[in-house]
Amino acid sequence: MQSHQLLKQYFGFNDFRPGQQQVVEHILSGQSAAAIFPTGSGKSLCYQLPAIALPHLTLVISPLLALMQDQLEFLQARGIAAASIDSMQSKEQSQQVMHGVRSGEIKILMISVERLNNERFRQFLQQIPISLLVVDEAHCISEWGHNFRPDYLKLPKYKKQFNIAQTLLLTATATEKVIADMGNKFAISDENITLTGFYRNNLNLHVQGISQADKDNYLAHWLNDKTEQAGIVYVTLQQTAEEVARTLSAKGYQAKAYHAGMDSELRQSIQQDFMSGKVNLIVATIAFGMGIDKSDIRFVVHYDLPKSIENYAQEIGRAGRDGYQSECLVLANYDNLNILENFVYADTPEETAISYVINEIHNVTKAQSQSSLSKANQWEVVLNSLSSQSNIRLLSLKTLLVYLELAGLIKPAYSYFAEYKFKLKGSESDLINNFSGERQTFIKAIFDSSDKAKIWYTINFEKLQQLYPSERNRVISAIEYFDEKSLIELQSKQMTEVYQVNPNLIDLAGLQAKVYTQFKHKEASEIARIEHLLAFFASNTCLSLQLAHYFSDNRLQQPCGHCSVCLGHVAQMPPVITLKPLTEFNFNEYAQEIISKLGQQTSATLVSRFLCGLTTPIFTKLRVRKLKGFAVFEHYRYGEVLNWVQTNLGN
Repeated sequence: MQSHQLLKQYFGFNDFRPGQQQVVEHILSGQSAAAIFPTGSGKSLCYQLPAIALPHLTLVISPLLALMQDQLEFLQARGIAAASIDSMQSKEQSQQVMHGVRSGEIKILMISVERLNNERFRQFLQQIPISLLVVDEAHCISEWGHNFRPDYLKLPKYKKQFNIAQTLLLTATATEKVIADMGNKFAISDENITLTGFYRNNLNLHVQGISQADKDNYLAHWLNDKTEQAGIVYVTLQQTAEEVARTLSAKGYQAKAYHAGMDSELRQSIQQDFMSGKVNLIVATIAFGMGIDKSDIRFVVHYDLPKSIENYAQEIGRAGRDGYQSECLVLANYDNLNILENFVYADTPEETAISYVINEIHNVTKAQSQSSLSKANQWEVVLNSLSSQSNIRLLSLKTLLVYLELAGLIKPAYSYFAEYKFKLKGSESDLINNFSGERQTFIKAIFDSSDKAKIWYTINFEKLQQLYPSERNRVISAIEYFDEKSLIELQSKQMTEVYQVNPNLIDLAGLQAKVYTQFKHKEASEIARIEHLLAFFASNTCLSLQLAHYFSDNRLQQPCGHCSVCLGHVAQMPPVITLKPLTEFNFNEYAQEIISKLGQQTSATLVSRFLCGLTTPIFTKLRVRKLKGFAVFEHYRYGEVLNWVQTNLGN
């Protein structure tokens, strides 16, 4: 009865949507749970309603700022005290939110998973009683998911660290294997995992086999009777977003491009115009859509193939959330298949790069064992620096560290800011004299041991240990308190991760080979995911039925009757455009500049990635996008380019 009363009182609904009440009751009865609901079917209410009744804070891990803002506006409009802490806020705004959380005034706090890497924030959370941890886009915790994010793997540890009794996992796109993995990591029993089914009968799925050259005219004609309707056209590349938007605008459509390469203020402005109805048509990369809670999107078009079936499902799920008929169209050919596959290869580090990281860990530990350091077998690393030094993309580096952890070489210990700086807003003596006794002695020691510049103090933890031995947590709590009371202005920087290293693991060459094999398996899995996608779009089986079964929804047992296959229009893919053989190109014309830039770091892998337009940290440092050969062979298969490069380099 309590759940129905809250539903009516706060949300104005008389009845729950399918699956919601079951999940809510699990949480209100003190259990952990998972909700696997399609996009737009009300997952958020599964935590929003219990949060009102639970005694303490509900902490929500959410992947994107736009998603947080939409949900916060919804909650605040209903008188539910909710807030977020994010990078867009001023220091004063963040402190105001933290004060509201500490006082118990704020019931729901939304953060990104990266916020938990902040030592100061974790210190704050440990002082707050938390009833429920909510993990949105929970499939990100599974290596078998389509959007694996290594930082999510730390969430079970944080749940324990912050003494959180219950967890709620939310996702729209998870296969049977991913669901099992998510549940195991948070010890959620099968009976507490609720799947409502994937199929939505108001979405009409269509696949049109078409050549690249004919796409623009076909799309313009298809949109002819939809000029007053809201819709999204998804593309793979930023440049394509700009080109298609220009083409549609020239044909009289009010189209705007949207992609991650735009200025953030411009992106926000375009998004707001779309939400308000000022702009009806957005041509976007997948940077657009997460958290877009616009109920009247009447169509979603995939101008290019989506990255995976999971991405496709998530993206079409943004259409027709109001329950009215909506169209989902894919303009399919195999011309961009190589681009999709090449993105996968970019995530696999070179073997030499993996060796670099493993040797770095080994050498630090070895040096410690030969000295009298108290921190033996500890490895401290700034991830951005290591990414640059090893030439491994940041996400791939985080994945590598997870693999090394699973292999038993390292174990996360803690993370901290390497530097804490502050400047006084009054006099030093006035601040110290606010306290008495042992506290005054402790605070005076912080000042006396700090390194002083003209205005700024930098806390020197080692000096402080000699002068007045103190727990690091106590020092941070003290300066956080000074900052909160506006006695000082505090800055912290250079996040440092600390790992405990297992010195007994001596087969480093074997470990390197094992980890590289894991990356290759992951690579093969992602390539197979793309092949599955192609088979799906070219299939003569009902599209809705295929999707339902892919996402473990066994409730749809017969063809839907309204997808393009059911209507008798099985996609006929045009022949793949024949590319000019690589052997007919002048290798030096396109490769010589990058070889000169790389110098001794030149390898066939790096040259091939350059020619295919695949970014790495060293390319960012060298600003290679301006060189003639960058991405010139992006439509060629990476493996073929690699063989051609190896032949020309004599490897």
